[in-house]
Amino acid sequence: MTGYYDYILGLIPLALIGITGTLVFAGLQLTTAVPMAAGVSALLTGHALFVNGPSTSAPVHRQVRNSGPSDAAPAPSVLDAD
Repeated sequence: MTGYYDYILGLIPLALIGITGTLVFAGLQLTTAVPMAAGVSALLTGHALFVNGPSTSAPVHRQVRNSGPSDAAPAPSVLDAD
């Protein structure tokens, strides 16, 4: 399933190469077209990071309940050194 960030990762090189090629074909010099296309790629990256940034959900705190009495002996270890 493709999401927003998959599209952004595809659009960054597409914008860099496609806009550079289009501007060179339109008559601009390569030294002018590359920074303009790089600016569009930088805007895409900035949008993905800051405007629609990745968010982490709040950590889920689970309450652990012991079913036995509080003074019960601890369970034996699974790994035994002997």
